[in-house]
Amino acid sequence: MESVQFAHPMDELKDRLRQILQVIPPHSKIYYLDYPVHGNGGDLLIMKGTEAFFKDNHIRVMARYSVLDFPSGVKIPQDHIIVLHGGGNFGDLYPAHQRLREQVVSDYPGHRVVMLPQTIFYKSEAEFNRTASIFNQHKDLHLYVRDTYSQEMAAVKFKTCHVYLSPDMAHQLWPIRSHTNPDKELLCFLRIDIEKTAEQERLEASGQGDYLDWATLFSGFEQKSIRAIFKMSAASNGKLPVSMIWGKYTDYLVNKAVNRFSKYKKVQTSRLHGHILSCLMDKPNILLDNSYGKNSSYYRTWTNGITSAKLLAQQTSAERV
Repeated sequence: MESVQFAHPMDELKDRLRQILQVIPPHSKIYYLDYPVHGNGGDLLIMKGTEAFFKDNHIRVMARYSVLDFPSGVKIPQDHIIVLHGGGNFGDLYPAHQRLREQVVSDYPGHRVVMLPQTIFYKSEAEFNRTASIFNQHKDLHLYVRDTYSQEMAAVKFKTCHVYLSPDMAHQLWPIRSHTNPDKELLCFLRIDIEKTAEQERLEASGQGDYLDWATLFSGFEQKSIRAIFKMSAASNGKLPVSMIWGKYTDYLVNKAVNRFSKYKKVQTSRLHGHILSCLMDKPNILLDNSYGKNSSYYRTWTNGITSAKLLAQQTSAERV
C-alpha cells in the first residue's frame, strides 16, 4: 500500500487525529463534557479544534457541559458516547477537572467514555493509584495521550483502559492564515504561573522582545466578561445556554490571539499552545520547557519535524534569540 505524502508536517499531525474516528465514528451522538470556561487561550484553542473535529466529521453534539455546570446524575441515552475535553489537566495539579473525569467514569459504567488527548502528571503516586482503581472498573474507557511518557504511565496503571497516542486537538485548526504582515521582531509568550522555570526567568532577565501571556493578552474588560460567564455557568446547573454564549465569545478571544501573534516575525514561548498556535500559523518559534517536562515531551513526540519550530534545550547559546 502506498504511503500518503504530506505537503507539510502539520498536515500529517492533523491527519493523525482521524484515528479518533475509530472510537467516535462519524455521525455519533455525543455529550461533550469539561469544555473550558476560563481565560487560558491554550484550552480555548483545544476547544475550537475539538469543535472543528466534531463538525468536520459529522459528530453530533447533543449536550455540552463544563466542570461548573454538569448536573450530578444527569441521564445520558445509552447510545450516546461521553467525550471529555483534552488538555493538560489530567492528574492532581487541577483536582476539579480530575474529579469530574473520575465521577463520569464511575457513574456511567455502561457508556463508552472517551478522554481526548491529555498530558498526565501526578505529584502523588497514591492519587495516581486512586484514579487507576476507578478507571480499572470501566469496560469501555478510551484515553488519548499527547506524549510517550504519559502513554507509558497510563499503560502501567490502567489495566482495562484503551490508551492511544495522539496529537493535541488544536491541530484540527491547521492552517491558520495571517491577514497582516508582521512588523515586530519577537514575541516572548511566557508563563506567569506555577509551571514556569528557572530557565524562563533567566531569559526574562535579558529583556529582549515584547512580553505577553494569556492573562495579559486579554484586557480588563475581557477578563471581567470571562468571569461573568464563569459565574453564570456555575449558577446555571446546566439550565442556561452558556455553551452557546461562550462559544461565540471565545471565537472573538481566539481571533484576538491570532491577530496578536500575526504582528510578530517570531515567537519564543513556554506555553505549549503558544508553540502550537505558532505552528498552526507556520510562524518561526522557539519552545521553552515548563516545570514538569510537558512541552519538551510534546515537541519530541510531535513537532520536532517542523523546521520553523525549535526546542530551546537543543540550541547552542549562539542560536538563542
